[in-house]
Amino acid sequence: MPKIEVLSPAGDFEKLKIALLYGADAVYFGGQQFSLRANAKNFSLEEIKQATHFAHQLGKRVYVTVNIVFHESDLQGLKEYLKALDEIGIDAIIASDIVVLRASKEINAQYELHLSTQSSVLNVGAAKFYQNLGVTRIVLAREAGKEDIKKIKEATGLELECFIHGAMCTSISGRCVLSNYCTNRDANRGGCAQICRWMFDTELSDTPFSMTSKDLNMIPYIKEMIDIGVNSFKVEGRMRGIYYIATVILTYRHLVDKIKNNTLTESEVHYSLDILNRCANRESTPQFFEKLPTNKEQYYLGRDEVSNQDFLGLVKSYDPEKKLVMIEERNIFRLGDTVEFFGPKVETFSLTLSKIYDEEGNPLEVANHPGMLVQIPVSKELHEFDMMRLKVFDKQDYV
Repeated sequence: MPKIEVLSPAGDFEKLKIALLYGADAVYFGGQQFSLRANAKNFSLEEIKQATHFAHQLGKRVYVTVNIVFHESDLQGLKEYLKALDEIGIDAIIASDIVVLRASKEINAQYELHLSTQSSVLNVGAAKFYQNLGVTRIVLAREAGKEDIKKIKEATGLELECFIHGAMCTSISGRCVLSNYCTNRDANRGGCAQICRWMFDTELSDTPFSMTSKDLNMIPYIKEMIDIGVNSFKVEGRMRGIYYIATVILTYRHLVDKIKNNTLTESEVHYSLDILNRCANRESTPQFFEKLPTNKEQYYLGRDEVSNQDFLGLVKSYDPEKKLVMIEERNIFRLGDTVEFFGPKVETFSLTLSKIYDEEGNPLEVANHPGMLVQIPVSKELHEFDMMRLKVFDKQDYV
C-alpha cells in the first residue's frame, strides 16, 4: 500500500501543533501574502520558519498556500516571497495560478508544486496540462467523483489529494463570483464573504431561501478512496477551533491506520460518524463521490446551525503522584457530569465528576468561567493537549 497522508489545516501555530500531535502527517496554512483565507490569522515568514522546524522535528511536512488568482497588482513581491519560502525549506506550495508555477521554476525552487483545488481539475486533460508545468500533486476539485479520480490516477500517476471533511462550496471550487458581486470582496483573492450561507427573503414564500451545501464527510469511503489511488486525505478548516481539529484529525488517523492494518470494523465506522457529526454545527454527507448531490445534500429552506458545547477543557498538566489533572475550562461543567478524555496518546475513557477543585485546591461545584484553571482527580495518566468533552456516545453500544 502506498503511503497515505492525513493532511490538516492550521490557522495558527496552536492549531498546527494540535494537528501534528493528534496524528496529521502534514499541515497546510497560508502566509500573510497571496493566500485565500485572508481572515485567518496566517503566518509571517518567521512563523513559517518556526512551523517548518517544528513539523520537521516530528518527521512531518508543511505546505504553504499561494493560491489566490493573481491580478496584475498582486504580482509585486511574488518571486521574493517564493524565494523566502524555498530558503525556509517548506515541503510544498499549493498554487492555483500558472504564474506561481512558472515563477517557482524560474527561481529553481526545491519545494514541490501542488495544484490547488481552486483550479477545479476534474478531467485527465487538465491534469496532464498541469503535470507538464511541473505539478507533482493535484488537489482535485471537491466535485470530483469516483470515476473522475480513477481515470486521472490511471492516466497520469500523479499524487492525488482529495478533501474528505469540512465545508463545501456551493459553486464549483474556484469559480464563485457571488462574494465579489454582492459585497465587492473577491473570493478568489482571499475575501470570500460566504454569500452562499446567507438567508434570502423571496416574494414567493415566507420561508427564507438558502442554498448552503451541507458539509463533506467521507468516513464511509476512505478505504475505497485508498484503493483507487488517493494519496492525501485533506481536512478543510483553517478557521476552525482546536477541538474540531483534534477530533477530526484523530478520528481519520485511527481510521486510516486501521484500514492499513486491515482491522477496521463497521461498528468503528458508525461510531466515528457520530463523533464527527457531533463536533460541527452543520450536517455532513459524502456529496459528489458516488453521485451528483440532490436536495438532501443541501439546505434549501432554512437550517439550524447551533454550535454544541461538548468541548469542556484542555489538559494543561497531570500530577501522577496526586493523580490530579489541571484543566483549562472551555465550556461549563459541574459535579455529576459524565465526561470523556481523549488525546493522541490516551485511549478514550469516561469519568463521572465527583470532585472539582480550583487552582488553589478549594472545592467547586461548577466550572463556569472560560479560561479558568481547575483540578480534577483522574486515575489514568493524561498529557498536555489532551482534551475533555461531554460524553454523548458510548463506544460499547457500537460493538
